[in-house]
Amino acid sequence: MNKQLTVAFAALATLASLCTHAHAATCGNSAAGYAAWKQEFAGEARAKGISAGTIQALMATNYAQATINADRGQRSFNLSLDAFLAKRGATTIVAKGRQLKNSQAALFASIRERTGVPPGPLIAIWGMETGFGTQRGNQNMLASIATLSYDCRRSAYFTEHLYAALQLIDRGALSPSQRGSMHGEVGQTQFMPKAILAYGTGNLENAANALMSTANFLRAHGWKAGAGYQPGEPNFAAIQAWNAAGVYQKAIALMGRQIDGGGE
Repeated sequence: MNKQLTVAFAALATLASLCTHAHAATCGNSAAGYAAWKQEFAGEARAKGISAGTIQALMATNYAQATINADRGQRSFNLSLDAFLAKRGATTIVAKGRQLKNSQAALFASIRERTGVPPGPLIAIWGMETGFGTQRGNQNMLASIATLSYDCRRSAYFTEHLYAALQLIDRGALSPSQRGSMHGEVGQTQFMPKAILAYGTGNLENAANALMSTANFLRAHGWKAGAGYQPGEPNFAAIQAWNAAGVYQKAIALMGRQIDGGGE
């Protein structure tokens, strides 16, 4: 684990150097300026050592209007906890999650031994994010993240992820044709590129790798073995780090407790 963390810190240091003063390309709020933005950004990326082939892949992307529409329409996070759980199919996630906890007991025991993270929250995240791998998205990852980097609403945030994605493509860890969800999340538990650099273990389309990587993330964000993870308990902060939406955080904690056998 210490070796994994050393590699993670080195990756983040490299990313930080890439992102320093990187965002000079002019953002926009429609498809009209995307081609010009790509030209500007390509020059910045080239100057920071991104390969010609990866830059060519970036230049081949189209403005992802579906991603923008999804980014502007995230209404479920404004629901009450009960409504959110119903909308996301919490009952089904918990039932399936309990089955998976039993059928893959050896995997979850190994993850817990290495990271201290129990099965419940990992399985809840897996079910919430992709329905246990059945709904991983079909958007071009690079186009989605490039579009959000160009878009003025959260340009700085997604520019960091874009540089991470370009690094991962340069390394062969991701393909320019990688498919993912609307905001560029990939794999069984939906990792963003910057998180892949820091916490990813192997191919995240593989469930075991994705679950181990998710546990790495939680551990790195302060997870303490044996401590509780409900709101107000020590490990809830690690769940908060996974997703910023309060209703999502509470849902993961609740479903995780139910999967782990902590009551209805």
